[in-house]
Amino acid sequence: MDSEKPTDEIFEEMRKVATQIWEGYDNAYGYVTEKLSRINSFENIQDNAMVFYRMFDWHNQARMKQMLSSEAVRYIEVNG
Repeated sequence: MDSEKPTDEIFEEMRKVATQIWEGYDNAYGYVTEKLSRINSFENIQDNAMVFYRMFDWHNQARMKQMLSSEAVRYIEVNG
């Protein structure tokens, strides 16, 4: 089953949390800037919200889930 577009609220929540996680990393080589630019370029179409989640390793995926609402976590679990 293909992933579906989330509500705008879930999309923006996932974008916000992904941004918060990336902002916690050192940007000495521009890696964080690159990731934030990518995050901010996405619109809420198809499964773009899942890109926010899939950018991370398993540790940060778990961290992201802890920071999200139950509705956003449910979206990840159904569409992941």
